[in-house]
Amino acid sequence: MSRAEKTANLAGVVVPFVGVIVAIVLLWQRWVDVTDLALLAGFYLMSAIGVTVGFHRLLTHRSFQTHPQIERAFAVLGSLSVQGSVLDWVADHRKHHAHTDMEGDPHSPHVGHGSGLAGLWHAHAGWLTETQGQADWKRYAPDLYDDPKMRRIGRRFPMFAGLSLLLPTLAGFALHGWTLEGAIRGYIWGGLVRIFLVHHVTWSVNSVCHFFGKRRFDVDDRSTNVAWLAIPSLGESWHHNHHAFPRSARHGLRWWEVDLSALIILALERAGLAWNVVRIAPERQAARQMDHMSSRPVSL
Repeated sequence: MSRAEKTANLAGVVVPFVGVIVAIVLLWQRWVDVTDLALLAGFYLMSAIGVTVGFHRLLTHRSFQTHPQIERAFAVLGSLSVQGSVLDWVADHRKHHAHTDMEGDPHSPHVGHGSGLAGLWHAHAGWLTETQGQADWKRYAPDLYDDPKMRRIGRRFPMFAGLSLLLPTLAGFALHGWTLEGAIRGYIWGGLVRIFLVHHVTWSVNSVCHFFGKRRFDVDDRSTNVAWLAIPSLGESWHHNHHAFPRSARHGLRWWEVDLSALIILALERAGLAWNVVRIAPERQAARQMDHMSSRPVSL
């Protein structure tokens, strides 16, 4: 990884923290209003859905099929999360599944970086300066590599990263009465703070969901389900379920396991915009279930 790439990855971690500090300074003199919270929530959902439904369940695991135009729209939305180009993201995640918690996993907390906090830090954010974007596209994402339009979206990632900050800035400018202060508040809440939240929720699936939580299926890796992350991660934190059945469009396999991404896919299916949605029959789930669920203890 070049020095420029490492610097860019570090900036992706540090800059959102700066946004939080600036937001605190603004709040010191005035309260955040409904408009700011709406910008934060709206852009959070837009970019997070691009990652969970688009990058992950559609493009990485092919959990459902849809029209090519919708695939590309999801690829653009996922790019607005500023987590790397669509080809890098998909290739890295497929490599993670090919080598989960073994040598070659880009972001396991259990391999190559000791244990405890060192491993958790590597899985959460440390991997961004070491292994992010290193998976071979031709090996791990040949379907996207062979699609010229997907490659074009991947090449335009820097432009989408810029738009990810420009769009909420313009929205804040307009919604706050065409003022400079409104533009700054849109930039901070809909831009920096939102990117900070989307990043750290996503990274928590890499780290927390391989270290703490519950397990119930007979799988070789150390993935876990973490219920308290289910809503902010839009269902991605039912990560152990996902590793047991990677192609399942639904990660929350029980009725009480909230999975907002699965509900979005269901809505697309009912609207005729998604088909061949992969579902896991109860019999298949029962066949892989362990004798009892277990908690993974913390080892720090």
